[in-house]
Amino acid sequence: MEVVIVPDAAAGGELIADAMAGLLRRKPDALLGVATGSTPLPIYEALAAKVRSAEADASRARICQLDEYVGLPPGHPESYRSVVLREVVEPLGLTEASFIGPDGSAEDVAAACAAYDRALTEAGGVDLQLLGIGTDGHIGFNEPCSSLASRTRIKTLTEQTRRDNARFFDSLDEVPHHVITQGIGTILEARHLVLLATGEAKADAVALAVEGPLAALVPASALQLHPHATVVVDEAAASQLKLADYFRATYASKPDWQGI
Repeated sequence: MEVVIVPDAAAGGELIADAMAGLLRRKPDALLGVATGSTPLPIYEALAAKVRSAEADASRARICQLDEYVGLPPGHPESYRSVVLREVVEPLGLTEASFIGPDGSAEDVAAACAAYDRALTEAGGVDLQLLGIGTDGHIGFNEPCSSLASRTRIKTLTEQTRRDNARFFDSLDEVPHHVITQGIGTILEARHLVLLATGEAKADAVALAVEGPLAALVPASALQLHPHATVVVDEAAASQLKLADYFRATYASKPDWQGI
């Protein structure tokens, strides 16, 4: 696992966007796994700016989803499909044809989960998967004590998560109780995992995921198992890392050609 400490969220977004642009140069039709929420927005903004300035060509890129609400129609403005189309697909100049996501409105949700896992495999696998981390160490909607071998499946949202997400809806009653999420085992199949964390509130979770033991209690610690995992954190999110100076030194000495 590589840990990169950056000054702020904008610097993290630029660094990761550079890596994504480099991937697209090597593999123009790369399958990019994206996450929702406020944390990855600097990445999408930086990558879209590179596309507009012709520093990056995303015209053949494909986009896939990390998770989705259950029960919202695909066109609902707060379905994660709609969010990804609005924040990622459209700014990159892509169309919905480039997008792969689970069907959160399916009558048979379990079958939809299995179908999404198959779709990712049939697409050749995810080349780069973006991740955030919760204050409890969750990735996707894999809450603490999720199986480290779990596949795409339905999960029940905690009441705290529903309250946290209620700001995007007219009321708490409108927030779905269930989601589809890529499982930890599914996530680990991506060729490159990139986790971005910003802010002091994430510092404890980052330290446990990076320096703590591998444990289902901290789902993000599963990144320790991956052969190519990059954790990008700002100074605040890095504040609890015991090896912060080591991470800074190794990144400063890293050859430019190696990338992230």
